[in-house]
Amino acid sequence: MLKTIEVEIDASGNVHPVEPVGQLPPGRALLTLLKPAADEALYLAESAMAEDWLRPEEDAAWAHLRQDK
Repeated sequence: MLKTIEVEIDASGNVHPVEPVGQLPPGRALLTLLKPAADEALYLAESAMAEDWLRPEEDAAWAHLRQDK
């Protein structure tokens, strides 16, 4: 029987199940890499935030940090 479990991969490449699964049997498995959920949220928020970012008031507020003066 096939079983799918959710895992996280740490910076060293070690695989950690998100929920306890008990002892995994020896054998082979397939691993599907997913994009982090934060990426999707950033893309969805970009257009909404652009309305605020592109206002003249925002340009004025950040003008002191511009290096091309």
